[in-house]
Amino acid sequence: MTFAWYGHLKNLSHRPWIVAVIVSWLIAAFEYLLQVPANRIGATAMSLPQLKIMQEVISLTVFMPFAVLYMQTPLKLDYLYAALCIAGAVYFIFRG
Repeated sequence: MTFAWYGHLKNLSHRPWIVAVIVSWLIAAFEYLLQVPANRIGATAMSLPQLKIMQEVISLTVFMPFAVLYMQTPLKLDYLYAALCIAGAVYFIFRG
């Protein structure tokens, strides 16, 4: 989904926005084919808030290497602080 949302900024910036929309939707459709069944399976073992926090952690785990390596965004110490905040969210949502 990260590539669908942000990849067009690098790869399709010279094309009309409608082309970016269509390409992004085609890429995103594949992820939705995986995400919907995964949420149904996950809902049997986790609560909805736990599923959402897990989705955010996975999204950011994919996004950071994408942003730094593919989009060539400079790495900042603030990203570490943000990751620590997400780790705190994981702790609080999954604690017994």
